[in-house]
Amino acid sequence: MKLIGPASAAEFEQYYDLRWKILRAPWNQPRGSEQDTLDATSIHVMVIADNKVALGVGRLHFNTISEAQIRFMAVDVGHQRRGIGTLILKALETRGAELGATRIVLDARETALGFYCKLGYSTTGPGPMLYDRIAHVKMSKLL
Repeated sequence: MKLIGPASAAEFEQYYDLRWKILRAPWNQPRGSEQDTLDATSIHVMVIADNKVALGVGRLHFNTISEAQIRFMAVDVGHQRRGIGTLILKALETRGAELGATRIVLDARETALGFYCKLGYSTTGPGPMLYDRIAHVKMSKLL
């Protein structure tokens, strides 16, 4: 298992495919819905297996000079609860801090609250309701 920043077209294809499979396909969302206009200027990390297959992904972008936001965290269902999400989150936090972030924000699915709380995030209020059925909670962490 290895943490990388996807660089090649093949790596990005796997990266976006995993985002779609975990975060969009279960809700019948089309391919492409896993991407947005901030992807081009964001920091992307991916955990790959020894055979170079993507196991987990995450993205960081800056909202202001000191506030970064984590989005699109996804870990392959068969590899969850093995530390991959923690590895991705810590890598994004480290990179954000290196670039001047003093605070990280995110919108966590209610099902992931325990994961983020365990890693030092606090709830700050209600978040969006995705597809009228996936409740989110706004969270933040000071670096």
